[in-house]
Amino acid sequence: MSPYDYDTIVIGSGAGGLATAVALAQSGQKVLVCEQHEVPGGWTHSFTLEGYRFSPGVHYIGGIGPGGHMRRIYEGLGVSQDLPFCELNPDGYDHILAGGERFDIPKGRERFAARLKERFPHEAAGIDGYLQTIDKLQSDLHRANSVGGILQARTLLRWGFRTGQAAIDHFVQDPFLKAILSAQSGDHGLPPSMVSAPVHMGITNHYFEGGYYPLGGAFAIPRAFVRALKRAGGEIRLSTAVQRILLQNGKVTGVQLADGSALTAQNVVSNADPEMTFGKLIGRENLPWRLRRKVNRADYSVSAISLFFAVDMDLRAAGLDSGNLWFYRHNNVDQLYKEGLAGKIMHADRADGLFLTVTTLKDPSKMHSGHHTLEAFCFTNYAPFAKWANQPEGNRGAEYSALKSQLADKMLATIDEIVPGIREHVVFCDLGTPLTNQHYLAAHQGNLYGTAKSPFQMGPLAFPIKAPLDGLWLCGASTLSHGVAGATASGLAAAKGILRCRTSDLLQQNGPELQIYPSEDISQWPDELQAKIALRNTK
Repeated sequence: MSPYDYDTIVIGSGAGGLATAVALAQSGQKVLVCEQHEVPGGWTHSFTLEGYRFSPGVHYIGGIGPGGHMRRIYEGLGVSQDLPFCELNPDGYDHILAGGERFDIPKGRERFAARLKERFPHEAAGIDGYLQTIDKLQSDLHRANSVGGILQARTLLRWGFRTGQAAIDHFVQDPFLKAILSAQSGDHGLPPSMVSAPVHMGITNHYFEGGYYPLGGAFAIPRAFVRALKRAGGEIRLSTAVQRILLQNGKVTGVQLADGSALTAQNVVSNADPEMTFGKLIGRENLPWRLRRKVNRADYSVSAISLFFAVDMDLRAAGLDSGNLWFYRHNNVDQLYKEGLAGKIMHADRADGLFLTVTTLKDPSKMHSGHHTLEAFCFTNYAPFAKWANQPEGNRGAEYSALKSQLADKMLATIDEIVPGIREHVVFCDLGTPLTNQHYLAAHQGNLYGTAKSPFQMGPLAFPIKAPLDGLWLCGASTLSHGVAGATASGLAAAKGILRCRTSDLLQQNGPELQIYPSEDISQWPDELQAKIALRNTK
C-alpha cells in the first residue's frame, strides 16, 4: 500500500502536463492533474463567446503528416482516435505580406526552396546554405545527448549561441528575402536578433511538411488527452488551483490546494512557468541559491493584444484561405518585433505588424450562422497594463474598457488595409490583453511562450526537466522548447525521467491512423461533416 495519495500530481493541463499525465497513467501510475481554470488545456484550450468558438494559443501544428513526429506521438499515446486534423493550404500555409510584397510558403522543403530561388535567383546559393544549415542543426540536436555527440555536432556548436538574425544575415542579402525568413518570428515571440538561431530555424523545420489545425479547434487536443487519461485510470480536477508545493527536508511531498486541503505524491510535475513554480508555489526563500538566482534572472517571452471577431463576409471571395497571414508594414521585421516588445501599439495609430488567421477557413465545421471567425494578434509588453493587475477580471473599470476599444479599433483598421471593407462586416468582436493571459493561464506577466528563447536561455541553459529539488519535475514552454510540439515533448521527457525508461516505451498504445481532412477541399471530408458544414453555413 503506497503511503502517498498519488504516485504523481501534475500542476496544469497544458500540452506538457497532459502528455506527462497520460504517459504515466498508461504505465500504471496513479495520476492526478490539477487545473486552476474551468476547462483543460492551458494554451491549447478554446472558449466560446456568443456562440463563436476561439482558440487563443493554437493556430497550426507541424509534424502531423505521414512520418511526422507529432503524428507518432499522438498515435503512440492512443489519442489519435479522438483527434482528427485539417490540413492548411499546401500551396501557402503561411502568407507573408511585407513592405507591400507577398510570398506564400508552401508545404515541402524542396518546394519551399524552389519557390524561394525562383523569386530570388541571385540568392540561390545562400538559400541552399540556409536550408542545409537547418537540416544539419536538426541532425546535431538529435545526436547531442552525450559529450561525444556534442563534440561531433559542429553546426550546433557554431550556431548554438548565435541569433536567428545572424544566421539570416550570414546567408542572404535581399531585404524581402530576409523578411520572409524572419516572418515566422511570431511563433517564438522574439526579434530575430534576440532569438536563439536553433530555435528560429527549428520553427522553419517544424513546418517544412505543412501546417495542420485540430478539427473543432484547439480544445480537441486536451479533450483527446483527457479521454486517454481517464481510460488509463488517471484523474483530472478542474477549477482546482494549487496554492503551494509542499516540501519536507528539501524533498517535494505533494501539494496544498487553494481550499487548504493537502495531497501527497511521490513526484510533482509542474507545467507552470518558473516564476509561478518557484516564485509562488515553492517560494524563493526555499530555493537553493543557484536556482534562486536563475529564477530571478529569467527573462520571459513577449505578450500580445489578442483580437477575436466574427464577420458576415465571404472571405474566400475577398482572397483569404486557410493559410495564416503575417503582415509587416516594411521589410525590417527585426525592428518591428523590437517595437512590439516596447509596446508601440499602445501609442501608434495602427499596427505595423500583425498575425491574422481565419479559423473557419481552416476548419469549415466551425462556422456559426454562416459567419466566419477570425483571430488576430499584435505583440506588446506587460508594463502598460500592470496598473490594472490587481483588479478583478471583467471589472477593471471604464479606463481599461476604453483602452481595449481603442486597441481593437487600431487592429481592425490594420486588418481593413489587408482585407478592404472587412470592418463593415464585423458582427462580433472581443479583445484580450496580457492581463487576460495572466488570469486564465497563470502566465507570468501574460507571456506567450514561457521564458524568452534567447541563446542563453535554451539548451543546457534552459530550466531542466528534473528540477534541483528531489521529487520535482518540470515541463512546458520554459524547458526543452515551446509551442504544442515543444511542450508535448517536454511532457514525455518528464514521464521518461520519472519512469526511467525510453521515450519509445511511452508510445506503445498503437492508436488508429490520424485522420486528416484538406481545408481547401471539403468534398473529401466525410459525409456527416459535409452535412454539418452545410448546416453551419446557413444563417
